[in-house]
Amino acid sequence: MSVDNDWSELPPELLDTIVNKLTDLRDYLHFRAVCLSWRSSTPATPKNLPCQLPWLMLPKNQSNRRGFFNFVDDKVHFLNLPEASNSRRRCGSSHGWLIIVDESPSIFVINPLTKVNFNLPPVSQFPNVVNFNFYSVGREFTLRSPDGEVYARNLKEMRDSFIRKAVISSSPSRDPDFITMVILNETGELAYCKNGEHSWKFIDDARFYDEDVIYFEGLFYAVHKSGEIAVCDVSGDTPSVSFMETPKQIGGDMQYLVKTNDEFLLVTRFLELDIDAAYHQLDVVYKTVEFCVFRLVLERPRCEWEEINSLGETMLFLGENSSLALLASDFPGCEGNRIYFTDDYCEANYDGVDGNHDLGYYNLADGSIEALSCCPRNSHSVLRWPPPIWFTPNPC
Repeated sequence: MSVDNDWSELPPELLDTIVNKLTDLRDYLHFRAVCLSWRSSTPATPKNLPCQLPWLMLPKNQSNRRGFFNFVDDKVHFLNLPEASNSRRRCGSSHGWLIIVDESPSIFVINPLTKVNFNLPPVSQFPNVVNFNFYSVGREFTLRSPDGEVYARNLKEMRDSFIRKAVISSSPSRDPDFITMVILNETGELAYCKNGEHSWKFIDDARFYDEDVIYFEGLFYAVHKSGEIAVCDVSGDTPSVSFMETPKQIGGDMQYLVKTNDEFLLVTRFLELDIDAAYHQLDVVYKTVEFCVFRLVLERPRCEWEEINSLGETMLFLGENSSLALLASDFPGCEGNRIYFTDDYCEANYDGVDGNHDLGYYNLADGSIEALSCCPRNSHSVLRWPPPIWFTPNPC
């Protein structure tokens, strides 16, 4: 005798047990799609999911749809995202949110999944912006350099090159007191604002600690080209800075700071010039050739960077996104000891620059570099500005 099972009548406590064991956003969405009973028993926004595997946000095409590439299943997922239009540039990605700067000149953070957004102080509200006049076409911004020189910049230049990178301390939907930190491109300044404030503040003591910045347990950590770290506490009315002094790191073109579960990593990126022949013209481009990874040793009398030859199960995701470390064992189909990187070398990332973006993954075991299937590395890509960026799907 056959017995028909009515899955919609599973007891609520069993459904709770199942849903609390889910770790993948896609599994959570599929669970809620089984039937009305399962859907009504779970919140639309999950609260218990761990950090998700990043997707690669691809450059804009002719419509408002933006492609997000999942390198594990080799698929592109599309989201309607008019907020990331051609007149705007995303300058950061943190906790599943994009930080976007406009020519208008507004700055805002947005969650591409939920479309929730928060406004930040505009570009005109940085301390080194002396004046902004929308009607002074081609010279809308007047700025003052640290040595007192006054100069002009237009809307497009400010959108593309004023801010190198932006990170936020936490998800704005979960934490209304989130803080945004940015690295300025030309001056090496760090600037920050708290949610609800109307202007940006400089951290004067941390100037030139502008290679990378991350947030961890209430503090921002910014790294100097030499590998020294500035620890910035901006919780009070005025910022305070302390330093983790290390022997100088020599060599490399770019530095990234990453926090794993138990230590800080410094990742040095090496670039070389290459000639790209496409469409009957020669272009000089930069390409990544190597990464070196160092762990911060705190047990000795003085902090030191110690080179490591393996990341084990750890994967690193580097670029304009907040530098991220994840365990491959938490994501079926992934392999550890890899560094996934995108093109965030600032001088080549302006509007109108064709593709052949420098991205892929680096295998620390043998020093090889492999392309992602969506972005062939050794052929002229049809991708256009802006270069792809890692984005971590987060529904809250």
